[in-house]
Amino acid sequence: MLGPVAAPALHVATWNVRRRMRAPLRPADRWRSRLPLLQVALRRERPTLLAVQEAMPDQAEAVGAALGARYRRVGVGRGRDGRGEGCPIFFDSDRLELVGWSQRALSDRPDDPGSMSWGNRIPRAAVEATLRDRETGVRFLAISTHFDVFSSASRVRSAHAVRDRVALHGLPALVLGDLNARPGSPMARALLAGGVLTDAWERAAVRVTPEWGTYAGYRRPRSDGRRIDWIATTPDVEVLRIGIDGDARASDHLPVHAAVRLPEPVDASAAAAGAES
Repeated sequence: MLGPVAAPALHVATWNVRRRMRAPLRPADRWRSRLPLLQVALRRERPTLLAVQEAMPDQAEAVGAALGARYRRVGVGRGRDGRGEGCPIFFDSDRLELVGWSQRALSDRPDDPGSMSWGNRIPRAAVEATLRDRETGVRFLAISTHFDVFSSASRVRSAHAVRDRVALHGLPALVLGDLNARPGSPMARALLAGGVLTDAWERAAVRVTPEWGTYAGYRRPRSDGRRIDWIATTPDVEVLRIGIDGDARASDHLPVHAAVRLPEPVDASAAAAGAES
């Protein structure tokens, strides 16, 4: 896959790590068997920023331990009490500085943790982090989220909500997550409407792997158009390389990795001088 990426580029990734089940449906689903494989993959890749979905608290701790001490995490469980399954963001604090973060429910009551509407049967959430690249000084927005698996209407409403948050912040942005819908779906059309966000896979200068279906279910991946795990960016973010890790043993989903370059920071003093001349 991508491995370490030199500045000013960033290595970003999204991975649904499959929540730990008390009674796994099959041997491949056992967390104790999957954890070492996940740790090896994370230590090999060490993305600068990683969005994770379906992480139970102990799984989030394991992801952080595999990445190392310099990584920080934001995001809590999606329930009313902040417990349970979540979609946290991990980032390399040597490279990225946290400016602020929040977590919002994907519902008509976004500030009410655990709230549900739009047809989803379980709470859904989005974690937002505003970060500053210590190498370049650029501030940007990262969102990790997990859209509903059952309701197309909920996915469309969630896509509108995430797109509106990106537009509101007005920063270069990365949206990473399990969106439970493929390119060309109603969700995808809603997410990409108006050009606020673009599909990183389509814009990448280089694709280092086939476009595997990212819900592999522990089986050999196939190029079947079922890419439901997404990296989307604002148009000002350059997508240098992108790929999907085809090792289907650590989770029922395949991780998506991209090397991106944020826009150059605006020099306020230079801009002012130019305006006066």
